Amino acid sequence: MTSARHNIIPLIESYYHTFTPLERTIGDFFIHNTEEQDFSSRTIASQLFVSEASLSRFAQKCGFHGYREFIYEYKQILKPDEEETVSDFDIQEFNTYQELLNKSSALLDNSQITRIVNLLVSMPRVYVYGRGSSGLVAQEMQLRFMRIGLNIEAVTDSHVMKMNSVILGKDCLVIAISVSGETAEIISSLRAAKKQGACTILMTARQDKGYQEFCDETLIFASKEHLERGNIISPQFPILLMLDVLYSRYLQIDRQKKEALHEYTIQSLLQS
Repeated sequence: MTSARHNIIPLIESYYHTFTPLERTIGDFFIHNTEEQDFSSRTIASQLFVSEASLSRFAQKCGFHGYREFIYEYKQILKPDEEETVSDFDIQEFNTYQELLNKSSALLDNSQITRIVNLLVSMPRVYVYGRGSSGLVAQEMQLRFMRIGLNIEAVTDSHVMKMNSVILGKDCLVIAISVSGETAEIISSLRAAKKQGACTILMTARQDKGYQEFCDETLIFASKEHLERGNIISPQFPILLMLDVLYSRYLQIDRQKKEALHEYTIQSLLQS
């Protein structure tokens, strides 16, 4: 398990799509509960009208060995912690941003970030796939990393993604971005990239063991119900948070050279 154990609500949400109706009832209870109580399997099973075995299967689906381990970690988020107190904003949008910030911090896996940054350093060519709002993040990633010397290209057209698969090889890294994790063009293109021998990473809000078939890494970012629709805040926000983390870690490697290159690039743009 990762640092998400310190706040397992976003972890439950990322597995939510895999739950049966019964498991969603259990998941809803733990997501919305805010009070310390008797969390014994017998008591919760009786309260939710489910079996104790269902609680155990639910915990295992979330990545825990069993219900006892799950509930031990769950209790940690109910303990007051002054350092993690969320500001009481009056504006709904601010509360949503704060919620996503907290979830992003909980989901961050430092060892995974290190592995991905090492791939960015070692791979001669990097491609970032994205459609719609995810495509905008792909373009932002290209602009930022290109300024500090990374050979990176954003691909936001599905036809170009298909054509691009022809030139991919073992010296390529393909990063695909999809909030839902179900964008057909993105997933099929990532599968094609893997078949060509490229190293593949999927950035998504959706946990799915099936991604292991064609992804070397699955980088999970925070989400909120209907986030991909952009009806409350921009769905780009939690993805950009992860992008900032990757950028910061990548910049630390040979920082002086990268900062000098960044300054040179900015000056070149100003003179044009």
